Amino acid sequence: MSGDDCFEILNKIFKAKNPESIENIKGYTIKYGNIIDENKKIVDEVLVSYFKAPKSYTTENMCEINTHGGVVILRNILDLCLKNGANLAEPGEFTKRAFLNGRIDLLQAESVIDIIHAKSEKEAKNSINQLEGHLSKKINEIKQKIMNVMVNVEVAIDYPEYDEGDATNEELLNMFSEVKSDLTRLEASFDNGKIIKEGIKTAIIGRPNAGKSSLLNAILKEERAIVTDIEGTTRDTIEEFVNINGIPLKLVDTAGIRETDNEVEKIGVVKSKKIANDADLIIAIFDSSKDLTDEDKEILDIIKGKKVIIVLNKIDLENKIDEKNEYLKNISDNIVKISALNETGIENIYDKINEMFNLNEINLDNGTVITNLRHKNLISKAIENVNKAEETLEKGMPTDVIAIFIKDILEALGEITGEEVTENIINEIFARFCLGK
Repeated sequence: MSGDDCFEILNKIFKAKNPESIENIKGYTIKYGNIIDENKKIVDEVLVSYFKAPKSYTTENMCEINTHGGVVILRNILDLCLKNGANLAEPGEFTKRAFLNGRIDLLQAESVIDIIHAKSEKEAKNSINQLEGHLSKKINEIKQKIMNVMVNVEVAIDYPEYDEGDATNEELLNMFSEVKSDLTRLEASFDNGKIIKEGIKTAIIGRPNAGKSSLLNAILKEERAIVTDIEGTTRDTIEEFVNINGIPLKLVDTAGIRETDNEVEKIGVVKSKKIANDADLIIAIFDSSKDLTDEDKEILDIIKGKKVIIVLNKIDLENKIDEKNEYLKNISDNIVKISALNETGIENIYDKINEMFNLNEINLDNGTVITNLRHKNLISKAIENVNKAEETLEKGMPTDVIAIFIKDILEALGEITGEEVTENIINEIFARFCLGK
């Protein structure tokens, strides 16, 4: 519970073994006792943590009741809290209060949900960096560079008789150049940030019985997909995540691509083609023990011009095609030979992915990485206004016109940290949180 009345409500339902007045209980203290109902009957034996304003997550008075768990006990204690004056928290309300009360900025608040939803170590680490204020610090440094020059701009507007003209213009141009350079680096980091947060959407495609499901099982090291000698076993997609170098790889096993009269399988084939078209990476798998068929060549047409790894499966059998095949080489030089059955050569696929996406170069220790599309769009908006301000200055427009674009730059950056953000955006952001966060 958090808020002015939380200790008053707690006192109605908690009986400590060693009672003390709330004035004498220090913050960051845990007390042992029982939760009791309106008839003074014991509901559960608990530990209660006390946090006193302003030294709490929300900066308000807070308490936490640690119970033995179990649905019935939890529900009874929750009902007692509500009966005695508490209200159920809205999604993200505790973090929202921390933001509204000024303990964290909006960027840090958003990092909380990113930590909760992190699918890899790198995503978790980047989210923690943002919670600690690394990105906020960078944004504020950029804003300060603008504000340092803005003081002189305001003087030039208010007292034109003291404006030195060329000196102010040179100062502005230098500032615009520095700010644009800083913002462009942040904007460019989103390419890596998107990979860190969303992973690499990877479609495994091929004709029936080429070994798609066997490859998925070999990568996951479990029997996730059904594997039989019967063609067309997979008729819908199977999605799983694995981690490569701390980056989530979203694997999608698709239905085998071929001509078929089966209506269900036809739907699966259409879906496979769409997924391949939308994927960040395609793993196209071929049976190396057989010559390329017309269906194989259709698949090669589908993947032409895309980021693709061609996998030649079944190298444990006599090979009919290899990495020298002209059809394959015309599509990609990224050709890997494996045996999904024996789980050999799988590491070579990982090596190719590392190489194609420069995963080894995504180092969170060397700079700030943007992972949030909202932040990226606002940074792009700020860069656009820097360009407009530069153009206006070069055309010799009055200083007060340039100041309009400078204000727009500051507003875009303020929306990232929450200083300029609207209530609707705040509500939309915190609606993504779960209860109790």
